[in-house]
Amino acid sequence: MKESIAVVGANLAGGRAAQTLRKEGFEGDIHLIGMESHPPYERPVLSKEVLLENCDPAQAYLQTEDAWEQQGIQLRLSTVVTRIHRQSRQLELSDGGLVRANKVLLCTGGRVRRLPVPGAELEGVEYLRTIDDAVAVRDRLQTGAPVVVIGGGFIGAEVAACAKLAGCEVTMLEAEEVPLWRVLGHELGGILCGIHRDQGVHVKTKTTVDRIEGNGRVTNVVTSEGERIEASTVVIGVGITPATELAEGAGLEVGNGIMVNGFCETSIPGIYAAGDVANHPNAILGGRVRLESWQNAQKQAAAAAKSMLGESKAFNDVPWFWSDQYDLNIQMSGQPDPTDSIVYRGDKSSRSFSAFFLRDGVLRSVVAFNRARDVKRTMTYIASRQILEPAQLGDESVDLRRLGD
Repeated sequence: MKESIAVVGANLAGGRAAQTLRKEGFEGDIHLIGMESHPPYERPVLSKEVLLENCDPAQAYLQTEDAWEQQGIQLRLSTVVTRIHRQSRQLELSDGGLVRANKVLLCTGGRVRRLPVPGAELEGVEYLRTIDDAVAVRDRLQTGAPVVVIGGGFIGAEVAACAKLAGCEVTMLEAEEVPLWRVLGHELGGILCGIHRDQGVHVKTKTTVDRIEGNGRVTNVVTSEGERIEASTVVIGVGITPATELAEGAGLEVGNGIMVNGFCETSIPGIYAAGDVANHPNAILGGRVRLESWQNAQKQAAAAAKSMLGESKAFNDVPWFWSDQYDLNIQMSGQPDPTDSIVYRGDKSSRSFSAFFLRDGVLRSVVAFNRARDVKRTMTYIASRQILEPAQLGDESVDLRRLGD
């Protein structure tokens, strides 16, 4: 009987895994099952180019539906896997169908974290996770429209930037002292906050939401301090939670995601996981991590596919992430920690500088504002956990590629 592999989640990770299986010579059946009506696509453009109407949403697709068919990949859209029988590897589907597979890869990703406040169900209150979400938000970004963004993380900050560039009157609410301080620290978070304010965004920190008001359609956001902010659109960006329900039902070990080993295999042999939902060991970072990024979704999914085909190479990569806001390109490698010591390279007031995060002399992360080359030139140091001289990192006359020579 022909071997069969089922990939649950027709998203970026699932799509890349299916493509890798074929590229690596797998000739058996591939079932790629997803709950959305769209074929696998990349998410980064949703909070950037799509909101700014710089690209058609379909340009985010990895490839057309016809291309999946030509590769012999059975793409089943608008379909939910409701149960996995871990012994038989039989998958029950929401349409009543059954899929039997020799191996299963879970790329179930995450779902947006809902804001539990009165009025969150009103028309005009949006979240941003899918293509349909992005189109709904884009259509509301009209010149002069009052937009409130709840959450100052990367998604919230990108939405705020796009709304401002679209001519909206934008208010961004952040519960912490500065946006992204848990990732970037207070100083870098404060610099980013200042950039948004310079662009005309009303950034309100240490501010939470009490309720959202409206008569069927949103009209105001009321903060916990009682301030009423006009809003024709509210975009909530307070993170995602890993979609582990299917894994839990199958008896897999979970804990802030689906627990996998270095080869992306779960606690049950023959069942693997990759992407936003996978909690994996990373020797470079020195512990287990669950990463929500475009790079990790692609690379871990490809690694999982190869593991399923018998390649015994552990997945161990330096995380990399980017964000575009106004004329600012932020790139980040490694995993910054606000408790690390920080060395700056360049003028922090110029919007062109890099911040190097070190612990005991070891470079753990780089965050660069409009300096992508600094990130690329130092990722090898993060991977090797090399001890570097802070003064050299901060000295612009020193070539970053030759540190430690």
